[in-house]
Amino acid sequence: MKILYFGGQKSGKSSLAEAKALSLSTGKPTYLATYDHSFGDDEMGMRIDKHRDSRGEKFITLEETRHLACVMEPHQTYLVDCISMWILNRIEESEEALVEEIEALGRIEANIVFVLNDVGSGVIPNDPISRRYVDLSGIIGQTLARLCDEVYEVKLGLERRLK
Repeated sequence: MKILYFGGQKSGKSSLAEAKALSLSTGKPTYLATYDHSFGDDEMGMRIDKHRDSRGEKFITLEETRHLACVMEPHQTYLVDCISMWILNRIEESEEALVEEIEALGRIEANIVFVLNDVGSGVIPNDPISRRYVDLSGIIGQTLARLCDEVYEVKLGLERRLK
């Protein structure tokens, strides 16, 4: 089963995705953390610590910033938090390469719960790299929505099933 949770910043999507991954797993699911710590962002580090503390010992945590398909095994349960950071980590790569990896994830016989930030509801950014990021987020979001069995939009901690 493939499931997508998407919503704005602090919408509650990660908490709902964690609960879904736990409900799908017969053992401990694997939490695939995609943030690249090389950016040196202390505030982001505090956010990650908060996420890690809230998960406790319920997940096996694995950090993978770029090649998600390489670390997934069939018949397991994974939570990928988050695809938005994964896109940022690979922003210099082609759209085709990113879509190809997402489609490869869809072919793995595993439960995968994806988290994606909704960044495409605002104005068009005025710099090229931000526009590319927003465009890739939309393209990857559409690809995920197509291949996922369930898609949830999250606002204010409430989920609405779209698919």
